[in-house]
Amino acid sequence: MDLSKSKLKYIRSLKEKKYRTEFGTFVAEGNKLVTDLLPFIKCQLLIGTHTFLEGLDVSDVEDVIEVTESQLAQASFLQNPQQVLAVFYQPKQPENVNVDSQLTIALDGIQDPGNLGTIIRLADWYGIHNIFCSQDTADVYNPKVVQATMGALARVSVHYTDLSVFLIRNKHLPIYGTLLDGKNMYEQTISENGIIVMGNEGNGIRPEIEKLITQRLYIPNYPLGSSTSESLNVAIATAIICAEFRRRIL
Repeated sequence: MDLSKSKLKYIRSLKEKKYRTEFGTFVAEGNKLVTDLLPFIKCQLLIGTHTFLEGLDVSDVEDVIEVTESQLAQASFLQNPQQVLAVFYQPKQPENVNVDSQLTIALDGIQDPGNLGTIIRLADWYGIHNIFCSQDTADVYNPKVVQATMGALARVSVHYTDLSVFLIRNKHLPIYGTLLDGKNMYEQTISENGIIVMGNEGNGIRPEIEKLITQRLYIPNYPLGSSTSESLNVAIATAIICAEFRRRIL
């Protein structure tokens, strides 16, 4: 079956959030990413080269189209297409998730798709199963976010919510925030569960969220007090703080 103009138009439309929302689908590309997602998320459309499709179990895929590399390039969002592009249904996320016994990440206005995708991948690495995002955080199904997750979307649930309401509802838990006036995180008592709030790339954590934080943490530079960069990239900061939380329980 050829890749029709209508399917090509449909795939290309999914670069925009309004169409991803309308159709309830998203695009993933690349051999590893697509292979990682296939067992966990329902696939609507799979277009791939003969080399990729040969021997692959596609019995659960609604529509499979074998294409040439040049045909794939017409649909791809990547500069260098990687043998396969898939359209997946957006998973329905459960409501009222109980995070009492978990370590959870809350993202306040993260804008860069690469940062969001990297944070999701970090959460997967450190066994963090839920991320709660403010409504103005980048869309998890943005193609750039999906690519940066490297398949972690199969194991990490990303929820969009009113972050203030979420934190107030969970005020019985420790709520950690990384702030420049916080205390050295390596010298503080931290728990196995709780919520780690990470703020916007340029503005940090907004005031109404900051007032809900119960433990203010700071990632110290080295050597202490030396002249250095003003701040860390939010994805790097998330990696450092999550690594420290997990190190404490090993």
